[in-house]
Amino acid sequence: MRNCFMTMLANTILNVQKQRLLSANHGVIPRLLSSTVSSINATAVHVTHHASSNVGSNNESQKFSRLDRMRDQLSQDSSTLHEFASSDPPQKPHRKKAPPRSSKIIPKPKWLKAAPATSPKYHELRNTVRELGLATVCEEARCPNIGDCWGGGTGSSHGELTPEEKELGIGTATATIMIMGDTCTRGCSFCAVKTSRAPPPLDVEEPNKVAEAVTKWGLDYVVLTSVDRDDLEDQGAGHFRRVVQRLKELNAGHIDIDGGKTTDSNSSIEGENKKLIVEALTPDFRGEKDLISLVATSGLDVYAHNIETVERLTPRVRDRRAGYTQSLDVLSHVKNVANNNAILTKTSIMLGLGETDDEIRIALNDLRSVDVDVVTFGQYLQPTKRHLPVKEYITPEKFEEWKVCAEEEFGFKYCASGPLVRSSYKAGEFFLKNMVRERKEKVRREASVA
Repeated sequence: MRNCFMTMLANTILNVQKQRLLSANHGVIPRLLSSTVSSINATAVHVTHHASSNVGSNNESQKFSRLDRMRDQLSQDSSTLHEFASSDPPQKPHRKKAPPRSSKIIPKPKWLKAAPATSPKYHELRNTVRELGLATVCEEARCPNIGDCWGGGTGSSHGELTPEEKELGIGTATATIMIMGDTCTRGCSFCAVKTSRAPPPLDVEEPNKVAEAVTKWGLDYVVLTSVDRDDLEDQGAGHFRRVVQRLKELNAGHIDIDGGKTTDSNSSIEGENKKLIVEALTPDFRGEKDLISLVATSGLDVYAHNIETVERLTPRVRDRRAGYTQSLDVLSHVKNVANNNAILTKTSIMLGLGETDDEIRIALNDLRSVDVDVVTFGQYLQPTKRHLPVKEYITPEKFEEWKVCAEEEFGFKYCASGPLVRSSYKAGEFFLKNMVRERKEKVRREASVA
């Protein structure tokens, strides 16, 4: 690098001298120019040679000095190859374990254990759902009771049901079919159902598919629920109505699955004692009363709409388009269009989200003020880490207290309350038990009058 630089410097000086001589006087004697150029060339050669000799001497001295240092270092090291090979490996540095991370997830208590889904009835229902391309909230919302509900449960002896158990509805299989697809237009903080602003279009054959599924299952009680469909003009109210009516027509034995006439002996649902009870767990339809009326007058037996939580927590727990007062208005309007006693109204409250006892009592009072008949209490369970965390696990004893409070203090016709209770959990069993109680009470009153 230094040799190149010196050569370039000499050439530059030569060119400058040439230009000065030519520009100053064109008549300068050529011998002067020639001698000057020769002198410069000689200087450049001398400089280049001197630089090369210096670089070479420096490289040689550096080379020998590094070699000498390495020889000195090796002479000072007394270890042999054998000693090196037989020596112990160096010890790894001791590292302290990091302290455990603090977790906001509260461990589940022992009473939150659901029965596994292994019964033949469960597999039968599951296969039908797959074959017909239906969706169930039991699966979509990851309900822990799917094995118990779909399996129908067992009697006290875990075998054949006694006549009394059959009368009380024990062993009745229940299923919650989710219509209008498996994708919701809302995003509640507690719900595991998929969300989208533009879900797939409705299946026009769904009313027939649902009727076929219920027929195959031989259910006594079916719960229909749906995702919110804010993307549709009527928010799916008309579709909901058609599904309920199709089930009722089929159950009455007037129309078969293909739309033809049937006789009682060939009815797909045999026997007068097997009357299908239909419960509809509906969205709020944004509080539009004409849409609520479409579903309420479809022929269903129970109109359910969940307030989910107390008023204070509603904005955090539910989608911004839902509302505590709006849900109360839905339940109130159903009673008005159904002539009060024609159908039962029902709602559900999750516990463990941070609500207080006073807030629960206020909610129960608000529900009775709009004549809601049935209320259920269940433990909120966090579906995934992306959803709201559980603030508290409520004990079974506390759930029993709320059951007594709802029925005896506030006058609900029935209250299902327990850690694993959901809005439609064992819906047929709870409903039928309550109906039997009311019938026995009516017989007792009539006997006392007579």
